[in-house]
Amino acid sequence: MKNIYTLFLFISAISGFSQANYSAAPIPFQTFTGQLPVQGTSDDYNSSVIALPFTFDFYGTNYDQIIVCTNGYIDFRTNLASTISPWSFSSTIPNVDFPVKNSILGCYHDLNNTDGQGTITYGIYGTAPYRKFVVIFHNNSHFGCNATVKSSFQMILHETSNNIEVQLVDKQVCFTWNNGRAVTGLIDLSGANAIAAPGRNTGSWSAYHEGWRFYRSGYFVNYNYVLCQGSTAGFGTFNLNLIKQAFSPANPSGVTLYETMADASTGVNALAGATYQNITQNSQQLYATFNGVIRMVNLSAVDCSIDVDNDTVATSEEDENADGNLANDDTDFDGIPNYLDNDDDGDLILTNLEYVFARGESQSIQSILDTDGDGIPNYLDNDDDGDGVLTFLEDYNGNGNPLDDDLNANGTADFLDPLVTLSTVSFETLDGISIYPNPATTELTIKNVTDFEVQSVRLYTVNGVLIQSIVGSKALEPISVTDLPSGIYFLTVEANNHLQNFKFVKK
Repeated sequence: MKNIYTLFLFISAISGFSQANYSAAPIPFQTFTGQLPVQGTSDDYNSSVIALPFTFDFYGTNYDQIIVCTNGYIDFRTNLASTISPWSFSSTIPNVDFPVKNSILGCYHDLNNTDGQGTITYGIYGTAPYRKFVVIFHNNSHFGCNATVKSSFQMILHETSNNIEVQLVDKQVCFTWNNGRAVTGLIDLSGANAIAAPGRNTGSWSAYHEGWRFYRSGYFVNYNYVLCQGSTAGFGTFNLNLIKQAFSPANPSGVTLYETMADASTGVNALAGATYQNITQNSQQLYATFNGVIRMVNLSAVDCSIDVDNDTVATSEEDENADGNLANDDTDFDGIPNYLDNDDDGDLILTNLEYVFARGESQSIQSILDTDGDGIPNYLDNDDDGDGVLTFLEDYNGNGNPLDDDLNANGTADFLDPLVTLSTVSFETLDGISIYPNPATTELTIKNVTDFEVQSVRLYTVNGVLIQSIVGSKALEPISVTDLPSGIYFLTVEANNHLQNFKFVKK
């Protein structure tokens, strides 16, 4: 299994994804606190300029300053500081006529914090090069509903990965003003490129304890090599053969490495030997040539005494395939290496809640909690109780948090309890329902030789994002997977009030 996800990460990393190709994925709910007040927060106003603690790449452009709008978004157009911002909108995104551009729409809607009920603050967390910049809206009143309807949410910018997260703490709806419209997502400077969290595009919706991550698959469009070091020096010895094998597993000797782009372009001064000591602290680029193509190799050395993602798993233990490169370990295929991911298996349960040791035992790999005894520790297992139901599907109350679901009231959360079944829908195997081909390239077909009618089919990414839902008579038609990126997916088939899960590979 380790070799499979290592290969997947490398394929996605060299596939040439556009820097505008953001994706959205659900993440566990967690919040931060902010100590620094945002200045200039009159109703419908942009703040004064705020300096970022690190350079941040948004839609392919680097920024070191932002402004914050009182209507719930971060704007990179700092020339609009201390000016009025739009509050009325009706279109969904993307749209070139959308009134807000080049912005992180944490929860864009018409707010009024001048009534003294709420606060807008920001804070900086972590250690370089993995700091977080967080903007926090707490109990801000909705204009038109005054203090009776409020919203709380947070926007988190990640250093190095340039990921963006939004935590919707408690977003309510004021239906009597601007039809209660709100949107959570990203939009570029033109408005033509944008993405909203599923179900969170412009409309009247509410959310509670809900988290979203916006990221770019293959953002590091070449090869990323992160070395684990026991100090902050930022230097280390890199395995050149590992790089060559990544670019060409069948013919690593056909890959040549160079220290500069100029050398790679002219084919001179090739690096010799099996190892390389970086000469630039923390981050450096090499250049690989293979079959006439030049690819960049990003080298960095991190201090493994720091728990980079604060998930309680030592950074040195997040090299799951044990090849010495932290960047190609991505258990849940979400494009985020485990050492940067606080939900390593993508099951919407924070790793630090699943990485549990039995009382009195030492913190060794043997004592990490493995509820279903399948040899995969819970923090790497997206079905902790081995009941065939993915953890994110055991959120039976539908609030985005599987931790508080306990249908049989026995004190054990349902995702850890293999005995739980729903009263109306059960996850029992239905003999006679299957899928083919697996792996699939262009189409996936469901075969049903039972007497039961298939009521619905749902297609999910490996980390729980619903891609497609098919109901009724079309449920047994072949499903096109041509446009899906290579990787692992899940299919849930409902028939006769039973749900059956299938895992398949898209080539």
